[in-house]
Amino acid sequence: MRKILSQLSWFIAVGCAAAATHWLVVVAMVSLNSLAPLVANVMGWLVAFGVSFTGHYQLTFRHQHAPVLRAARRFFLVSAAGFSVNEASYAWLLHVTTIRYDVLLAAILIAIAVLTFILGRFWAFRGRT
Repeated sequence: MRKILSQLSWFIAVGCAAAATHWLVVVAMVSLNSLAPLVANVMGWLVAFGVSFTGHYQLTFRHQHAPVLRAARRFFLVSAAGFSVNEASYAWLLHVTTIRYDVLLAAILIAIAVLTFILGRFWAFRGRT
């Protein structure tokens, strides 16, 4: 029980850092470079992936002893799948709602986090069996 609570705590901390990175990159690219939110979202995800993988590998799932290259490949697939859902729902919601792009993105990033934890814990960072 202590292990899962530790993992959840680290997951939340790393996830918040990665989500903040993602969100800040998007807002900066839209505000400063006049990029479309969907284009900026790709850039935000790519930058945040580095924060997320490093933090989860070194902190959240360190006790699972997954080989780094396998974990990186698997977590990239998890992250890419989450981002695909993120981008598709973001595009649709930007089109059908009047919610500000930055608020909408924050809500979507939070919604994807649960799936990322489950797939990270039980597949991407799973150590040798």
